[in-house]
Amino acid sequence: MRTNALTTTEDRTLAWDGCLNVRDLGGLPTASGRLTARGAMARADNLDRLTREGWDALLDHGVHTVIDLRNTEEYKPLLPLPEGVELIRVPLDELAGSAWWDTYGRLDGTPLALRPYLDHCPHAAAALVTAIAGARPGGLVVHCGAGRDRTGLATLLLLALAGVDRTAIVEDYLLSGPNVRPLYGMLGLPDPYQRIDAVLTEAGTSAEAVLESTLDGLDPAGYLLAAGVTPAQIAAVRERLLPAV
Repeated sequence: MRTNALTTTEDRTLAWDGCLNVRDLGGLPTASGRLTARGAMARADNLDRLTREGWDALLDHGVHTVIDLRNTEEYKPLLPLPEGVELIRVPLDELAGSAWWDTYGRLDGTPLALRPYLDHCPHAAAALVTAIAGARPGGLVVHCGAGRDRTGLATLLLLALAGVDRTAIVEDYLLSGPNVRPLYGMLGLPDPYQRIDAVLTEAGTSAEAVLESTLDGLDPAGYLLAAGVTPAQIAAVRERLLPAV
């Protein structure tokens, strides 16, 4: 697998032309003292915007599976999926169901939505982990629209499952903010961070504090087992994220 897109062991940012918020999930510290595997899993914003050069960079990174967290109607690719890359859909918004949206929809786009989603939508988390466990060998990328909310939720759970240090999990989530903020101006859309900051201020908290609270008491393996994920599937996902010893 070629990993020349990574410049240093500290720099996880990936340059995939057409996307703004792409990084490798390797090189993060875990409770076992090991670092997560480079090139095994990446997170990204909307891959529909990738240019041909962007797809070439994705392929050069060894990606063979795309996990798309968006609803089907959001899928509007500029280029066809390259040969040898499998697309798997896990539509987290759709899987949440109308009851979740009626109760927590006002929090969408903020980290305040993360723990309610995990608490009330374990079936969706199970679908995500099951899909990754059954994906073909090789690199894998998880993405949504901005690569911040749905991808942030998925990444938080996956990194917690791998035993990644919680400070590293929080820091990874927060990296998306400055990455995607320019996107809204490019698309002529209002800056959503004004609303996000207002919601957090109203709640008397911060993004960092909410993320720490989301991770408090979260036993990812036990949570997923209770949701119907098998021990073998949990082990398969961990093996993707953690290098062989």
